[in-house]
Amino acid sequence: MSTTLDFTKNTKALIDDLKSVCANYGLGNDGNEFKIITQVFLYKFLNDKFAYEVKQLAPQLAQAKHWEDAIKKYSKQDYDLLLMQLSESTARLKPEHFVSYLFEQQNQPKFADLFDTTLTDIAKDNSDIFSVKTDGGEKILLFENLSRYVIDKRDEFCRAIVNKLVHFSFEHVFHEKFDFYATIFEYLIKDYNTNSGGKYAEYFTPHAVAKIMAACLVTEQVKNVTCYDPSAGSGTLLMSLAHAIGEDKCTIYSQDISQKSSNLLRLNLILNNLVHSIPNIVKGNTLQDPYHREKDGRLKKFDFIVSNPPFKLDFSDFVEDLKSKENHERFFAGMPNVPKTKPEGMAIYPVFIQHIMYSLSDKGKAAIVVPTGFITAQSGIEKKIRERLVERKMLRGVISMPSNIFATTGTNVSILFLDKANTKGDIVLMDASKLGSTIKDGKNQKTLLSKEEEERIIRTFNEHLAVEDFSVVVSYEQIKEKNYSLSAGQYFEVKIEYVDITAEAFEAKMKTFQNTLDGLFAESTALEMEILKQIKGIKYE
Repeated sequence: MSTTLDFTKNTKALIDDLKSVCANYGLGNDGNEFKIITQVFLYKFLNDKFAYEVKQLAPQLAQAKHWEDAIKKYSKQDYDLLLMQLSESTARLKPEHFVSYLFEQQNQPKFADLFDTTLTDIAKDNSDIFSVKTDGGEKILLFENLSRYVIDKRDEFCRAIVNKLVHFSFEHVFHEKFDFYATIFEYLIKDYNTNSGGKYAEYFTPHAVAKIMAACLVTEQVKNVTCYDPSAGSGTLLMSLAHAIGEDKCTIYSQDISQKSSNLLRLNLILNNLVHSIPNIVKGNTLQDPYHREKDGRLKKFDFIVSNPPFKLDFSDFVEDLKSKENHERFFAGMPNVPKTKPEGMAIYPVFIQHIMYSLSDKGKAAIVVPTGFITAQSGIEKKIRERLVERKMLRGVISMPSNIFATTGTNVSILFLDKANTKGDIVLMDASKLGSTIKDGKNQKTLLSKEEEERIIRTFNEHLAVEDFSVVVSYEQIKEKNYSLSAGQYFEVKIEYVDITAEAFEAKMKTFQNTLDGLFAESTALEMEILKQIKGIKYE
């Protein structure tokens, strides 16, 4: 554990060093800093992953004082044979791609051009493995020319970057469990994953929420399953789900309208041993043009779906396209009216819920973050969706989370769980809103759940426990009787406590009540007389 903590500390120091280099060359808080930091970090990660794997395959390289010098002596045939033995998730590098080679060449003229060419060559050589697709079929390569973002002193900037990389190594931690990288990933992009991104801002789903969603979805061992997020962001929910299932037992699919999000998700997949799913990561508009389809053109159905859909997003420019005959069944509850005065208001998330319901396989399960108002809305699309969930018997439960579980929004949220195999209706409704402790997170308040509280939520939900003032287990018929409300509080038993007293005590209490009322009535009568007296004394002048 101490090794992991030390490495995490050193990795964060590397990220800080890279940010410092960017700041020194005029890129601090610049929008392009994000691309430079994440791509350089990934380049170093792939370099060290390559080194780790070739040393496993060829022990003589591991024993060599300088493995890079030893591998350069390989014939082309032997080198190609070594590359063929690498795992599919490992980038195929040439000796001139190594960080150590760039370090040796840094005093060459036009070093920035060499630096850029190295990264773009790696991207092109490995495009089949690491490219993200757009819904139009274009490929977004792994790396780009990074030095072009520096206005002056490009060579010096690239030398400074390489000098930060050369003394750091990932090699000795590749045997660690891959969710170990979650902390590093969050630190790497913490300055870039904020609402300063504008219209299509990405937000972190808190790890507690992601953990609860995954743990309540994956309650038994499965294999060869498909996992989907229609608005994946940087992939926190998908990573938690994949870890719960097993990285080698699932295939990830996603779509997100933001290229920035797609690039972050690709980075997350590489760090988390899910490279095999990168071809399924698509940059595009899920609602308007869903990409993942079967050979016959029908939308693909998925075994597990997780989603924290956008609550506030202006989609007025394509809402009419969603009302087509082709989309009639997918959007069975209809389209919300997009407010003209505030088009980015909370209208879009019910559209994503409908898309998710349509995208579930016959035994599919889903967990969706929704505004808590969704679970009790008395009319409109939200009510129609809840009615369909009950009619089709595909509801698993709801967990209402504490306020400010998301520091970036004041909206109270719940987690809606779907399960198309839950036809019997053993439905758990939980009010966890009173759990957690509040801390200050920048300018915002944030609620944190302890590990014990997380486990209490998961155990109560998965074991179908009814706990006083916390959870209830209900049937589909009971939900119908409550006008399709999914709020646990509306099902809690109202208890009236009775206290046994003697006849003498009862008489004494009644006498006290009577005396009190007599006094109040007398005071009221005196006040009425005084008011009448004052009114009679009023004269017109």
